Amino acid sequence: MKKEEKKLSGEATKEQIIAWKAVHKDIFQIVVEDSVCYLKKPDRLTMKLIASIVVNDPIRSNEVLLENCWLGGDEDIKTEDDKFFGVSQQLVDLIQIKQAELKKL
Repeated sequence: MKKEEKKLSGEATKEQIIAWKAVHKDIFQIVVEDSVCYLKKPDRLTMKLIASIVVNDPIRSNEVLLENCWLGGDEDIKTEDDKFFGVSQQLVDLIQIKQAELKKL
């Protein structure tokens, strides 16, 4: 007998995930307790905004990152502290920097 998977609050359909991928390419899922959210990679404008906030208010910078990368999911993640802090620990992994090479010519 196949094990029944528990439905997560805020879970997207396969069709919705395909649609998000068509627009944003890379989509990320974060699960915390019984909730899930879907995020896209941050763009340069979002990173600029976060850089101006992070030194004085790291929690606010996580709120801005979450809000600007949010595609869908359980809104409780944004409003319930325990879930927000759980997701906050994963947000740094959204920022993917390509390796560059500097060569003196």
